[in-house]
Amino acid sequence: MADSTETSPEVMLQFYRMLYPFKSIFTWLNQEHSPKDLFTNREFAFTLQGDVYLRYNCFSNAEELKKQVCALNPTRFEIGPMYSSRPSERKLARSVKSGKLFTPLKRELVFDIDMTDYDGVRTCCTSAGICKRCWAFIANAVRVLDSALRTQFGYHQLLWVYSGRRGIHLWVSDDEAMGLTDELRRAVVGALTVIEGGKEMVKKVNVRGMGTKSHPGDLPPSLWHARDEGSRMWYPLLDDQECFLSEDGWRTLLKLVPDKKIVETLEKRWEKQPGIGSSKKWDELKAEVKGTGARNLAALEDIILQYTYPRLDAEVSKHRNHLLKAPFCVHPKTGRVCVPVDPNRVENFDPNAVPTVMQLLQELDKAGEGANWEHTSLKPYVDMLDRHVVGILDDVRRRERARVIFQHDLNW
Repeated sequence: MADSTETSPEVMLQFYRMLYPFKSIFTWLNQEHSPKDLFTNREFAFTLQGDVYLRYNCFSNAEELKKQVCALNPTRFEIGPMYSSRPSERKLARSVKSGKLFTPLKRELVFDIDMTDYDGVRTCCTSAGICKRCWAFIANAVRVLDSALRTQFGYHQLLWVYSGRRGIHLWVSDDEAMGLTDELRRAVVGALTVIEGGKEMVKKVNVRGMGTKSHPGDLPPSLWHARDEGSRMWYPLLDDQECFLSEDGWRTLLKLVPDKKIVETLEKRWEKQPGIGSSKKWDELKAEVKGTGARNLAALEDIILQYTYPRLDAEVSKHRNHLLKAPFCVHPKTGRVCVPVDPNRVENFDPNAVPTVMQLLQELDKAGEGANWEHTSLKPYVDMLDRHVVGILDDVRRRERARVIFQHDLNW
């Protein structure tokens, strides 16, 4: 937990003035170097001291955004969609034609994964707590979701950003993703949602479709990679988290086994030997399941998915006008910066090693007069965003060349 002085108004103002990468954020959102509607018609919302919330702000360029951020000195700010007209002029737009001239047109496809949604399966931390151990759940979620979006949907401009405390956000900037309607966003989220049901529902994975009494139905091919990733981390996860060591843990496990005879056998055994570790319990369950048919084998796969598959906050992704915290904001509770995360090295990411705002200001002071973020430990993270932006700009240029060639062929 950050000391209150670590995110004080004075500290935050210094951060915005000296360290926040406004130009990189502008180019990422604008997808060009010169301002266009994708930035100028974009909504920004500010949370000020005392939880004052200001919506429908918009800016012409990075310098204007920086000037207003420094003037307001928010505890954080959020990014929304590009509207059909400037958000600051929405009342005028609505008065012209029943609101139809002020609608969200484009927005990154966004996802939010929060560690608290894993409280039913992690044992090292609870609630707002997070450590390197339970980060393994987030790391697996990143690997699974990143692969699914690239291979099943064809997206490739994916920016993963640590939330600053206990989760991770994803921004998908492909042109096709930017233009998705709310209906299509709901369809994408629906296709990626596997874990469903509240605390009262024990079995949260029901993805196999029509089956028979002896055969449960096949696992959809779209989930094979998630199953394989979950299987790869399964034993290390059991050894680290000991999900089935407690009585509540192993009884929850047995509720997911459809064969009552197997359940009764293991229940009697584990009641007499309460100290058996989670990996050993899993091995004993597999031994009992062996040779008993496809339904029980499928149940083992579903259990692995239930404990390891990404737990999405679906409401964040369904609507174009949903606001999401901007990258490189500072989390007020931890003082940590919301930095990009490399999905290819996500398992090595340590949330507790992310630079804090006070650490960065100390590094800046040590670097001397004229120093900026390039002279601090923020540099590799801004460089990561800038490399991501280069890929987006390359896509924009390719689309423009293709459009010009197509138009030329039409006019030939």
